[in-house]
Amino acid sequence: MSAEQASTLWCELAWLGGERAEAGVLIELDGERIASVATEVTSPPRQATTLAGLTIPGFANAHSHAFQRALRGRTQAGRGDFWTWRDRMYEVAEGIDPDVCFALARATFAEMALAGITAVGEFHYLHHGPGGFRYDDPNAFGKAVIEAAREAGVRITLLDSCYLEGGIDTEVHGAQLRFSDGSYEAWAERVDRLEEDPVARVGAAIHSVRAVDPEAAAQVAAFAAERSWPLHAHLSEQPAENEECVAAYGKTPTALLEEVGALSERFTAVHATHLAEADLRLLGSGGCGVCLCPTTERDLADGIGSARRLVEAGATLSLGSDSNALIDMIEEARAVELDERLESGVRGHHSAADLLRAATASGSVAIGWPEAGHIAPQALADLATFGLDGVRLAGTAADHAIESVVFAAAAADVRDVIVGGRFIVRDGAHLRLDVAAELNDAIAALPS
Repeated sequence: MSAEQASTLWCELAWLGGERAEAGVLIELDGERIASVATEVTSPPRQATTLAGLTIPGFANAHSHAFQRALRGRTQAGRGDFWTWRDRMYEVAEGIDPDVCFALARATFAEMALAGITAVGEFHYLHHGPGGFRYDDPNAFGKAVIEAAREAGVRITLLDSCYLEGGIDTEVHGAQLRFSDGSYEAWAERVDRLEEDPVARVGAAIHSVRAVDPEAAAQVAAFAAERSWPLHAHLSEQPAENEECVAAYGKTPTALLEEVGALSERFTAVHATHLAEADLRLLGSGGCGVCLCPTTERDLADGIGSARRLVEAGATLSLGSDSNALIDMIEEARAVELDERLESGVRGHHSAADLLRAATASGSVAIGWPEAGHIAPQALADLATFGLDGVRLAGTAADHAIESVVFAAAAADVRDVIVGGRFIVRDGAHLRLDVAAELNDAIAALPS
């Protein structure tokens, strides 16, 4: 089946960014952009394609490691923590080449499309061959990931990650040799060869303060600033990271990144789970974004971040699927609120509309697609529709459609997905790929 180009859409209900859904929303398209939006259109015009249910902007998955989709189910036996999980992740990384990476990423991005994700920020650090062997094309992996997103039908920002050390003052070893360019200069020379196009953009990443020394971190930050690129970094995911950073530099990871010039409105801290009060203030006053990945953070026993306090400090929240242990942006969204309820004993830290904004508009900005993430004239026509007639959402009233979807829906309730005015998912099926078969084949190609 080929992607179907739409020109006029009539939405039974649509979320236009406010606290409630609007009924009878007519969206006129001009190619990949929205030309006009009208509300209170009580019935669909003859030429319009009807979207039954609740239509929202497509989700922006602001933090993904596509190859880690292969770990699903492989790390759940026995006791352990983040560090034991990381050892297993390294084992999987050792068995991937660019061809396997392409197949696995394409299937993973197609699974994201089925979940209503129309753009992904791929935090990319698997760069080289076994033992650090350089491919003839130094961006073989990055180009494979970009092409995988294109074939799956979603937009991508390749957040190319600088990774130079195996830990603070520790040389890379084992699988880490595949991640490292050896120096900032080699990383920058390689990344400068990457090209953007209408569906693929490029950004930069500092893997972490464990993997990038302060001098190199400053250089990566300056490199991104010169190009007005998004800049992301794993930040304070584990207490041990904070302790090592303070011992080595006398500063928390947040304070260190502030000192080297990384914090700005283009910066997104990923996780930010274990923050000091001063860290909250630095991220907020810098106008930074923070990408929370609750399904991975709970899977790895990382902890619960301070989402409400980050917002109050001035930071902007986005969401990501990270390790892809689960691909469901609605679950990521509601987990921000529900996890804080568990920790605080209080309900109502974040409204359903706030959580949707984190998953759509804010995530789009975080990965460098500010023209996506909202339903308005001139915005990209990237949309997802949730059916309201399934068992999870049956009985949903229009006045409470946002709350019902955020707190009860699942990825399986996504019925239609449009990217740039073209359907890539129709009636719950991907129009280009047999996603389950693609996942089976890609994962079967990996060493057991």
